[in-house]
Amino acid sequence: MYSFIQTEYRILGKKGEGTFSEVLKCQVIKDGTYRACKKMKQTYESIEQVNNLREIQAMRRLAPHPNVLELQEVIFDKKSGTLVLVCELMDMNIYEMIRGKRHYLPERKIKHFMFQLLKSIDHMHRNGIFHRDVKPENILIKEDVLKLADFGSCRSVYSKQPYTEYISTRWYRAPECLLTDGYYNYKMDIWSVGCVFFEILSLHPLFPGSNEVDQISKIHDILGTPDASVLNKLKRSRGMNFNFPTKKGSGIDRLLTHVSSEAIELIYLMCTYDPDERITARQALKHSYFRELRDADKRAALLAKQRKAQLKENKEASESASIIEKGGDDNGSEKVVQLDEDPSSPLKSRMTEITMYPTLPKAQSHPNQPFKERRRHKHKRMSESHQYPHHTGLLPRVPMNPATFNPTFHTSSFPTSFNKIHGTGTAQSLLPTINNAYKPHKSPTKPSKPLYNHYTLPSLDQRRY
Repeated sequence: MYSFIQTEYRILGKKGEGTFSEVLKCQVIKDGTYRACKKMKQTYESIEQVNNLREIQAMRRLAPHPNVLELQEVIFDKKSGTLVLVCELMDMNIYEMIRGKRHYLPERKIKHFMFQLLKSIDHMHRNGIFHRDVKPENILIKEDVLKLADFGSCRSVYSKQPYTEYISTRWYRAPECLLTDGYYNYKMDIWSVGCVFFEILSLHPLFPGSNEVDQISKIHDILGTPDASVLNKLKRSRGMNFNFPTKKGSGIDRLLTHVSSEAIELIYLMCTYDPDERITARQALKHSYFRELRDADKRAALLAKQRKAQLKENKEASESASIIEKGGDDNGSEKVVQLDEDPSSPLKSRMTEITMYPTLPKAQSHPNQPFKERRRHKHKRMSESHQYPHHTGLLPRVPMNPATFNPTFHTSSFPTSFNKIHGTGTAQSLLPTINNAYKPHKSPTKPSKPLYNHYTLPSLDQRRY
């Protein structure tokens, strides 16, 4: 079953299993590093069908980012139709981190994690994608680094409504997802982040509803029944009865007596009933709760800028010295020394000749052309390449350098050796209709059994802490 993976990877065990995939812990035979191999349960017919998968498109679009799980390799077996996504291996997910805890985590540590999570959400939304399934199981941790994962349910922010109704795990589902027939937008991710924030602080879920009606009831128990104007705004041909009993709501602050008032305020802003009034990820990052972390980021960015300038200055000084003290062979020609890349580098070993995204041509310039004109031409070329389409069904095209992060793509008739192929060279849309290529997540009718020290991929609507 896994013979096509074993040609380059040593399978060490199963990390977890979900409705649509299973995750294996693997070791690269060549260099001994560890990877997480996500094997899809569904089979695929062609490379084009694989390239059109939203999960692969989104991970390519969002890379590289320090808080988004990195897709390192895509393996497709043409004979069996099996697809495997090779990603970096993380230690655990948020649910595993808090499961069984009897003492609260330090709020400083939680603040650091939430800052990283909101960075990933902001990066994703600014690139025209929303996740639709933000929950503790899809947020991975490795030491002090947090990364968002599992983009199988994502959609373009410019795609046409209505969307799939039954999406996102119920406990983290925003009111507009519960009360409408798919009329929601990227703000649903912010509601989910607020629920995750509360859960890490309190070690138990905020709205653990047993069904959709109970879910709405639990939201009203804590936040209170919204105004009639808000409910009328959410009425979009839904069969649910909107005559909810008036409730005042117990409030979130009574459930979090051990945390700062700024943290509670931020949860209220993210879990605002009306999506139009709900805070955005960028606004959440600017909240006073993260002031210290923002200042630390600014200092780190300034230090990096100074270091880069110093390296550039040293390089220019070195080049000037080499011109003055020109060395060469017996013929007097200048000697050029080229540093070869490390052949053992895993990045180099994984890169192919494939170009997933078009690269920008170098600016044509003449030696006699003034430097300012050449620089102005380069600036114009770069600015034109960053124009994004708006209000279309396509994701904005983001020029990227595939030589730095683009995952390799293998296809072959296994178990023979992998053959590298060329990509299409054009960015794919997240919108094409693929037969049996994507099915929305559905919460299982029975609770799945959590695995100790394993990723828990399925939607867990009945969990025990």
